[in-house]
Amino acid sequence: MSITEKYDNVFKALASPIRRQILDDLRDQPLMTGVLCEHFPELSRYAVMQHLSVLEEADLVIVERKGRERWNYLNPLPIHQIHERWIGPHAKRAVALLDRLKVDIEG
Repeated sequence: MSITEKYDNVFKALASPIRRQILDDLRDQPLMTGVLCEHFPELSRYAVMQHLSVLEEADLVIVERKGRERWNYLNPLPIHQIHERWIGPHAKRAVALLDRLKVDIEG
């Protein structure tokens, strides 16, 4: 899979508010799939599993099976890579422009 396809999968996964909420839920600790399903009573277990599959395909969630339990872990690395590739450089440029504006205004 090319790097472009990997980024596309991450952006696709992050496009859904439900998937972003799942990632938020996993931020502090891994959770079993059943617990995640309880966080979304409006969704069927099948729907939650579909969302988890998209996140797993994007490498945002790592799944570990322990017997009958399925543990879901957040993998923050793809988000960090996107930050380093797009957000960081754009933010750095914006801060530099604001700094230059401040200097020009102050004197």
